[in-house]
Amino acid sequence: MINQERLLACFMELVKVDSESGFEGQMAATLKDKLTKLGLAVVTDNAAGKTGAETGNLIAGLPGNTDGGPTLMFSAHMDTIAPGCGINPLLENGIIRSAGATVLGADDKAGIAAIIEAVTILQEEKLPHGSLQLVFTVCEETGLSGAKNLDFSLLDADMGFVLDCGDPPGTIINRGPSQDKFKAEVLGKAAHAGSSPEQGINAIQIASRAITRMQLGRLDEETTANIGVITGGIAINVVPDRVTLQGETRSLQDEKRIKQTKAICDILQETTKESGGRLLLKVETIYPAMHVAEEAPVIKLALQAAQQTGLTAQIRSTGGGSDAHIFNERGIPCVNLGIGMQKPHTTEEFIKVADLLAVTDYVLAIIQAAAGGKH
Repeated sequence: MINQERLLACFMELVKVDSESGFEGQMAATLKDKLTKLGLAVVTDNAAGKTGAETGNLIAGLPGNTDGGPTLMFSAHMDTIAPGCGINPLLENGIIRSAGATVLGADDKAGIAAIIEAVTILQEEKLPHGSLQLVFTVCEETGLSGAKNLDFSLLDADMGFVLDCGDPPGTIINRGPSQDKFKAEVLGKAAHAGSSPEQGINAIQIASRAITRMQLGRLDEETTANIGVITGGIAINVVPDRVTLQGETRSLQDEKRIKQTKAICDILQETTKESGGRLLLKVETIYPAMHVAEEAPVIKLALQAAQQTGLTAQIRSTGGGSDAHIFNERGIPCVNLGIGMQKPHTTEEFIKVADLLAVTDYVLAIIQAAAGGKH
């Protein structure tokens, strides 16, 4: 039932639309045009004013043509990371990749294309389906900002599916970590490094001592910690009076994440105080942990559809975050589905045509299974 030529044309068109985080305006306009032509009612929420993006999130609705059944939400994000402007997609031997100077943008436009093709098939073949809500978010790559500022009064979905996992189609992510990010400014005292270094307090040295005391990397099967950015100093002949550290902690268990964040902050405080410096510290929880029970209806439906399409279903946890965390937090049981994009966030990103077809077929099967039909 899937029109491969149409699906590929849609995907190629979408990845050519520049939409780095915060600059999703043209992408939103493109999607609104496509969805309106399919007969969906489309609204834009007010997330732009809260995120600073060019546009808000898009929410599109398609009433069901059968009685009963749950209202399903399908979601993908419109933004890409940099370098994501001027993308030139190339198709060769069943694989789509960028020309090499940019990301491809399959993260997450492969998810968008699959959703659009599935809805197109529903409409042109007049297949039975329940009520659908499609949510396309902004600024996912910058801390799930679009989903956090989504107008949830526009949604009444019973369950949802986010298409934003790099694993093969059939993968069902039901569990993900919470994440803290922190920014620490270590303040020392400047001095001439040659004539009077003893008069200075070396902020870089303080930060280095603190880092050596920290537990970083994979702490256990559920918890990680990282220092990812260090900046400081102005010249080699000046004792540096300021250095900034930025890092994160994650865990599938909130208690472990909280404990690890506190341990890092305590080390920074103690080490700075011991060395005669000062510390400015900011900690922010980016998103909560998510855990959807395997017996939940949303997972049962995903498993049923995977069986009908011949996909090998795998329920698993992940170390990353997605909009699914926010939907679950706001009361919509939601899982993240594998769509097969590979090497995302790099200029080597690619996706197999077979996976793009498979995830589209999977979306269609989920919709039909929820309506009580066979795929």
